[in-house]
Amino acid sequence: MTQSTDEELLSPAETIDLENCAREPIHIPGRIQPRGALLVVRESDGHVVQCSTNVHEVLGRGTADVLGAHLSEVLGADDGPRLLTHVAQHPDLAPHNPVEIRTGTARDAATDAILHRPPLPAGAEPVVVIELEPAVVRPLSFPNTYQAVRAALADLDRAGTLPTLFGTAAQHVRYLTGFDRVMIYRFDADHNGEVVAEAKREDLNSFYGLHYPATDIPRQARALYEKNWIRLIDDVGYVPCDVVPTDLPTTGQPLDLTGSTLRSVSPIHLEYLANMGVGASMSISLLRDGKLWGLIACHHYSGPHHPPYAVRAAAEFLGAALSVLLVAQSEEDRLAASRASARLLAGLVADSRGEDTSLVEALTTDSRLLDLVGADGAVVVAEGRSASLGHVPDDAGVALLAGWFAERLAAADDEVVAIDSLRVAAPDLAERLPDIAGVLGAHLNDGQVVLWLRDEVLRSVDWGGDPHNKAIARSEGDTVRLSPRKSFERWREVVSGHSEPWAEDAVETAGALRSHLVEALYLSGRRDVRAAEALQRSLLPASLPDAPGWTVTARYEPAGGGFVGGDWYDALRLPSGSLGLVVGDVTGHGLEAAASMGQLRNTLRAALVQDGTARGAVAQLAETVRWTMPGQIATLVVAVVDLDGGSVEYVTAGHPPPFFLVPGEGVVWGRLLGGPPLGLGAPRFVAGTTSIAPGGALVLYSDGLFERRDESLKVGLRRLAGTFAEHVGDVDAVLRGTRDPASEDDATLLVLRRRAQDEAESAPGHD
Repeated sequence: MTQSTDEELLSPAETIDLENCAREPIHIPGRIQPRGALLVVRESDGHVVQCSTNVHEVLGRGTADVLGAHLSEVLGADDGPRLLTHVAQHPDLAPHNPVEIRTGTARDAATDAILHRPPLPAGAEPVVVIELEPAVVRPLSFPNTYQAVRAALADLDRAGTLPTLFGTAAQHVRYLTGFDRVMIYRFDADHNGEVVAEAKREDLNSFYGLHYPATDIPRQARALYEKNWIRLIDDVGYVPCDVVPTDLPTTGQPLDLTGSTLRSVSPIHLEYLANMGVGASMSISLLRDGKLWGLIACHHYSGPHHPPYAVRAAAEFLGAALSVLLVAQSEEDRLAASRASARLLAGLVADSRGEDTSLVEALTTDSRLLDLVGADGAVVVAEGRSASLGHVPDDAGVALLAGWFAERLAAADDEVVAIDSLRVAAPDLAERLPDIAGVLGAHLNDGQVVLWLRDEVLRSVDWGGDPHNKAIARSEGDTVRLSPRKSFERWREVVSGHSEPWAEDAVETAGALRSHLVEALYLSGRRDVRAAEALQRSLLPASLPDAPGWTVTARYEPAGGGFVGGDWYDALRLPSGSLGLVVGDVTGHGLEAAASMGQLRNTLRAALVQDGTARGAVAQLAETVRWTMPGQIATLVVAVVDLDGGSVEYVTAGHPPPFFLVPGEGVVWGRLLGGPPLGLGAPRFVAGTTSIAPGGALVLYSDGLFERRDESLKVGLRRLAGTFAEHVGDVDAVLRGTRDPASEDDATLLVLRRRAQDEAESAPGHD
């Protein structure tokens, strides 16, 4: 099957084949699986506007009798009105499924009514989809679901590693659902899948460790898995039932069955499953940050298999629990590795600032630089010197590699670049350096670099069939379309010319070391003006957060003489969704002030992320300054803004208070909170609170923006407020109109504006 592209989806009537299946509109198939029947009811009057062609089997009435009839006629005088009342009472129907009704000619068949509202075009008349399935086991019955789920959650909670977590989940889902095989299927960055756990019948061959190409699950299928977390095919050999009429009468478009439990699946997928000998299948999505991380894939080989709705709901709950736990376990593993890297990083940073040892010597005296990111070799080129450790090329090769990397990084304006295959990235260079496969490089400017090297790793990837062999499909004719994978035997591919991939954490660690090394070069006076500008850029945000309905703008002008000063600003989104805003001022100018600024900025960022409040974060920062930065004094103002409601919490530490632009009132000053500067004792901080209405603004600034030698602070603050009110939204005009051109202090201005309603509605992309 071909991989999906940005091409338009096919129309539902077009024939699907191996070349176009990635464009199949699987969310609007126009058909359902026959294990149940489907009704589409107009909410305004309760009349049926669409139904599946098998309604007679469930309701004892043909499509001609059902279409146009009121739901009370179709489901009976009791159940019809009861379902309509149920729909009217619940805006979100999913948590309230299923509803037990009685169907059949004699109204004696216990049936689960599963309801959802389908996606509709804007302004379309509301309808509700009612899917009717035989009720085999009542929802959440104690012996069949509750006990099984409770035991599963207890075992999952005890799992201490990801492999144990996966294996435990597979065993419990199989026990709960009764499928012959249950697999935990994980996707890589390119959407190729790997079976990382399996629970199966003893007589079945194992799929554990097999890989499957991304084309097995095209893009539109992955998107559907992110919206509808569970999908059941109780009989792979089913004959689909049409939905009639094809188009929803209220929209003139095919009915969107994204949220349907009976949605008919792609015939290509059914053929795929049949070639594996699968008689029934169920998939449960595993999500991480809302994106598809993997699947719980269930297969049955001994014929059709129909887990009832209650069991499916319990299995879906286990999938959601596993999603949460795997994120937590992954984060715990990552944090453990991060702590180890942090210890190595701290030692390297401390050594790099020694006055008696060059930067190159400090980094290459032992294996810590290699251990930091798990490299086989390392090269450091700085201050006109170079040194290496571990497995590296000869001197000529080192010079060639360092020169190529420095040029690449400078040309792309990148600070860190990770390459898993030098053969792919630079074939000519790889030919001259055959022993080097992967390179992670950090640019220190002016041709100075730190490079980590990895050797080639011959990886054996076990695929479930040859993913590259398309020739067989064409040579055997039209009747055997999935022939390259039909046997599903283990096919081993040896991947060469690649190193172990550089993990995201390793790249971030390299970036952190780079920032410290740049700072170390500054502190020792070994950098020119270009390096000074690079440090300033690395300490200020590379970009400001983009929040719908809000705009964030900032300006910083250093003191004269080309020095990096002690002012800084910051703006970052917090885990709660709020926005953290900071303006600070470290005493002094030049390199020492910049170094302190970097420490304060990073410590405050961590405190904001951890605590989430302005008061708590400033208190943590003050305690850190007290014990780790003796003699350092700094002022700052910190605000945390709830972007949904506009509420603001702010704290000042020896800093001028913020002011607010209030629609209809003009400039309003924040109250004086009295917090002393950082570094003076063990202060207690008080938080001020207010809110920003649509059309309003919050303004943070440093004293270098308004102070002048020949006037009082009050006069300068009034001038700042008046200039801002006159030039709302134009921070450059405020800077020009307020700052003393002869000032020897840094000047910083940070403005958060909440767009007025008419601005928000006219903004690009407004929905």
